Amino acid sequence: MPGPVFPWRDGNQFELLIDGPAFFPRMLQAIAGAQAQVDLELYLVEAGACAEAVVQALEQAAVRGVRVRCLFDDYGSLAFTAALRQRLLDAGVYLRWYNRLRWKRGLRNLYRDHRKLLLVDERWAVVGGTGVTDEFWVPGESSSAWHEVMVQMHGPVVSDWQQLFDRQWQANERRTAWRPAEGFGLPRLPKLPAQGQGMGRVAYADARQHQDILHSLVRAINSGKQRVWLATPYFLPTWSVRRSLRRAAGKGVDVRLLLTGPRTDHPSVRYAGHRYYPRLLRAGVRIYEYQPCFLHLKMVLIDDWVSIGSCNFDHWNLRFNLEANIEALDPPLTAAVHASFERDFALSQAVDLDHWHARPLWRRVKQRIWGWLDRLVVNLLDRRD
Repeated sequence: MPGPVFPWRDGNQFELLIDGPAFFPRMLQAIAGAQAQVDLELYLVEAGACAEAVVQALEQAAVRGVRVRCLFDDYGSLAFTAALRQRLLDAGVYLRWYNRLRWKRGLRNLYRDHRKLLLVDERWAVVGGTGVTDEFWVPGESSSAWHEVMVQMHGPVVSDWQQLFDRQWQANERRTAWRPAEGFGLPRLPKLPAQGQGMGRVAYADARQHQDILHSLVRAINSGKQRVWLATPYFLPTWSVRRSLRRAAGKGVDVRLLLTGPRTDHPSVRYAGHRYYPRLLRAGVRIYEYQPCFLHLKMVLIDDWVSIGSCNFDHWNLRFNLEANIEALDPPLTAAVHASFERDFALSQAVDLDHWHARPLWRRVKQRIWGWLDRLVVNLLDRRD
């Protein structure tokens, strides 16, 4: 885990926002009320009704003199049309693209900016896992096609989010992840506070150069006493996470995984992840597959500790992506996350060993094929490294 990390900050206020109809109006309202600065960093940006609403809000902010900076991933924004890009530029928005795709760059094209954050006037932030697409929100509709959460926050931790954005904005022209300045942050992962209210910390990853986001999760799982609940749409966890989950369940901790069901944008990833089910189930881990729609959220609740953001905690994300999560110890946020998990568990299908062994042959074949391909590619990349 080379490089310094962000410390815990107290005195913050957090609010969990569930699904696009809850968080996109807040985001647009914050942009409309901006007085000096709006910074937006996103992976997935696609033309549509959602993008139209966001572009219009950013245009209006820039025209009235607000400094607006957008850092979008080049691959994730391929469907963000030239006309929308030009509208932002014409309004005076500063627009940059992370790791522009080039044939000559080969495997380096796999490095992507997967972070999702909006900062306004250096005092307000919302972070989580959303993109600007119609799957997350269509203006006027009361539901969304993809299940997602974001965290709205005020307080001292916003300055750390601002620093994370500023450093990457500056480093972007060199096609690199940012390198912390001398004297920045803490030299190692800070101790997890025993308790607290309004405590928050920025955890981040930058494509294998820095992974305090992973180390923090593993430490929290290993120290969990009551519950370890983890939600992710793409279940390809690292070996260290899988081992920690099994060990926690073996100690009697309530370990539950909330994973995507049959409604997913990447069925191959879902089937590849199925190969981990049997050993986890035998260890006592409880697995739930969400049924109503595609579960896209990335959220962890371990005792009272919460982590929410862009990171799926899978070996692909941590190998190639810029990621960022908010970690928090805050009773109101913990209660909201707990209630969200309980609702989602009730809407999910529990997976047990009896049902797993009775699954049809075609599902077994897909699991074998995609699991084998995933292992093959990972082994090839490990040799290359």
